[in-house]
Amino acid sequence: MSVRYALPADDASGLPLTDALGELVDPDPGGGAGTVTVRTRRGDVLIPAAAVRAARVVPPAPPRRRPRGG
Repeated sequence: MSVRYALPADDASGLPLTDALGELVDPDPGGGAGTVTVRTRRGDVLIPAAAVRAARVVPPAPPRRRPRGG
């Protein structure tokens, strides 16, 4: 799953949007509609639902190929 979301205006990167790529865990562990959790390679990203601008399903990465022997 890829989720594009808005960053706070005071974010150090200066960018308006960013993406989280990973597995959608639980839309809101508290049972409401306040947050979305995406489990990425670097850990869980907790995203406010109001900040989500787009989401789409992406296929899993292909398996890594063995290096060629020489």
